[in-house]
Amino acid sequence: MTNTHKAIAVFGAGPGVGRAVARRYGKAGYEVVLVARRHGPLDEFAGELTAQGVTAHVVTGDLSDTERVPDLAARIRAKVGDPAAVYYGPATDPDFVAAADLRAERLRALMPMTLYTLVELVREFLPAMLDRGDGAILSAQGAAAVHGLPNMSGWTPALAAQRHYLQSLAAEVADRGVYVGMLYIGARILGTPYEARFQELRAAGEPVLDLPAADPGELAELLWTMHGDRKPEEKVVPEGLFDR
Repeated sequence: MTNTHKAIAVFGAGPGVGRAVARRYGKAGYEVVLVARRHGPLDEFAGELTAQGVTAHVVTGDLSDTERVPDLAARIRAKVGDPAAVYYGPATDPDFVAAADLRAERLRALMPMTLYTLVELVREFLPAMLDRGDGAILSAQGAAAVHGLPNMSGWTPALAAQRHYLQSLAAEVADRGVYVGMLYIGARILGTPYEARFQELRAAGEPVLDLPAADPGELAELLWTMHGDRKPEEKVVPEGLFDR
């Protein structure tokens, strides 16, 4: 099936930036494919998008199972063809640890969802983008991927590896019409389980990481603008986070 209009596949369509990206692109006329593990929440969100006039599809898949990527890609193509844009932002509980306490098995468990599946999805969908001379591969992750911080290791080295891969990819495909955009967020995102846990801990008087709050809709708008302008390749929010 060849899509006659633009579609975006949103990998990691949970609460937060993924859903906001789906809303923003849907508002712009993109057909949206929502990809995550659990069918129920995806169906509910797809219903919300449909009520707003967005054509939305649900494709369930475990993004930590890299071997299933060809099947996942085939099911997406059956809905919309090769998408014009891909957003990759699956998240896990960061479960930060000190770098001195990090074990190889922890990284081994995180790499499939964080990097390996992304690499295989790019191998599936990038060729059609290059053939068209147009496309976008977008991501949003924690800002600790950009700058190592004490007691915030664990998931972040895997994210740093993802960032390195996307930086290299961006340099390779920019002159061929494909934009690779990366957003790194040093804030707690409103409406997410992390934000709810943050508020519970703060209300209980427990120590919490001093982070600003960020609206996921504003973050999605920023990614949309980066895509439209095709620059910059990456951006850290809030601006100047690591200048201190």
